[in-house]
Amino acid sequence: MVTEAVLNLLGGVGLFLFGMHTMTAALRELAGTRMRALLARFTRTPLSGALTGAATTAVIQSSSATMVMTVGFVGAGLLSFRQALGILYGASVGTTFTGWLLLVLGFKLPLGTLALPLVFMASLAALLGRPVMARAGRGVAGFALVFIGLDLMQLAMAGAQGHVTPADFPEATLAGRIALIGIGVAITMVTQSSSAGVAAALVLLAGQAVTFEQAAAMVIGMHIGTTFTAFLAAIGGTRAVQQTAVANVVYHLAGAGVALPLIDVVGALLPPGGAVGDAQLALVMFHTGFNLAAAAVALPLTGALAEAIARLMPEAADTTPAARLDPRLLDDPGAALDVAGAVLNETTQEVFTALAGALHEGAPPAPLVAATARAQGDLGTVQEFMARIQIPEGREAQIERLAGQLHQLDHLRRLTTRCAEAARLRMVLRERRLARAVTLLRGCLLRHGTHGGAHPPGARLARLEARLARQEARARHSTLRHPPYRMGLTVAEVVQLTDALRWMRRTTNHAQRIVHYSALTARGPADPSPDPAPDPRPDPRQDPQAAPAP
Repeated sequence: MVTEAVLNLLGGVGLFLFGMHTMTAALRELAGTRMRALLARFTRTPLSGALTGAATTAVIQSSSATMVMTVGFVGAGLLSFRQALGILYGASVGTTFTGWLLLVLGFKLPLGTLALPLVFMASLAALLGRPVMARAGRGVAGFALVFIGLDLMQLAMAGAQGHVTPADFPEATLAGRIALIGIGVAITMVTQSSSAGVAAALVLLAGQAVTFEQAAAMVIGMHIGTTFTAFLAAIGGTRAVQQTAVANVVYHLAGAGVALPLIDVVGALLPPGGAVGDAQLALVMFHTGFNLAAAAVALPLTGALAEAIARLMPEAADTTPAARLDPRLLDDPGAALDVAGAVLNETTQEVFTALAGALHEGAPPAPLVAATARAQGDLGTVQEFMARIQIPEGREAQIERLAGQLHQLDHLRRLTTRCAEAARLRMVLRERRLARAVTLLRGCLLRHGTHGGAHPPGARLARLEARLARQEARARHSTLRHPPYRMGLTVAEVVQLTDALRWMRRTTNHAQRIVHYSALTARGPADPSPDPAPDPRPDPRQDPQAAPAP
């Protein structure tokens, strides 16, 4: 009987963990984009971050997934570290929803038997359905497996009843509770799921193997244990990841300090010899209650905690934008795209600023050379990172966003190649016929980032490119139709003029496409950036009197 109980327990825990993993993965795929939008839109203060973090975690059933999204937002510059702390508070509260779900559906309304046909139907949907239906089927199948596993765990405890008693666990003294907290930490570190630990505590209560006080102490340990996986994963990660992981540990340890004295308070409210269901309800209420209390205490202290963590782990002064491309963010394609886009935009700004500074007669070449070298190194890192982004089937918005970022990356690489052509740049600056075009290009580069107004940089760059194309076509046409001396130029001067015009036109084209794709990927495919305004003047390349450029 003991052997059968152990086997049922192991099988039940395995099914529970597999079901939670399957359900969480499916929910992330189904609701991930909406949850990301919710976090990005409503996280303006620590309080709003806590509310949205709790809602997100309750929906996708994974505080780790919420943390990955949050780190991605911080790395992309969409959220400050202070705002991210609020999400961490809410994520801890959101994880307690699982305990209520298990209590109501797994113990009050046992679903183990009903879940068997549900697994069959959900499996058919997962195997035969279209992408959205398949993801929904996997989510339902995972949900059903959770309760089948819970049933097996209860069956195992029923078989072991009398063999495992509260006397087998440490007593409810301070030292005993610390030992029980250690057991809870160990359970969570082994199972990699605090939800599985809470389920195990509820099962132990159902089998009268532990008292409420013992179960509550183990739940506190599970609360702490959820931080260690993220903490270990943060080693070697970006500073944003490390700061978030340390803050997560500090907050959960403080929450444990809040929870420990509440054990006796809640335990005193239970009637002696009360029903098992009362103890289970009290445990779930205790779990939710101390998380709410910890969040309430931490919210007013968020600024101080953020400053303390920032002083303890300051940002490196020489960190390049590409250093934020942490491989851990690849678990969430949305977070990976956020950070990749932020790095591309920062690299764009650096290159544009350096190029604008170099478009002055007599400007020193060193700043542009240094910016170009840094950008080329960063772009190589971004390209490797983006090649590893795996977007699930059916997420067309993310696929289009990735495509836009790849276009931006390609034009940035081409622009840095143009910037490295120092001889042509000097030729452009010496050519008086291009003085006005150079001034216009310099102004557009410096205005990049201001997409509003009647004349956004993308439209101005498009008109400038069209003008340069017409000028280049005229120069080449005149060279073919007339001897150079008829233009007052030598052959060498005509070649230099067309070469300078070509460099200016191609540089302007790359800048215009970079601005276009930057705006497109920032707003998303649902709100595409308008096409550049066409130049109303006729294009000489379409003029029947102009010969086509060779």
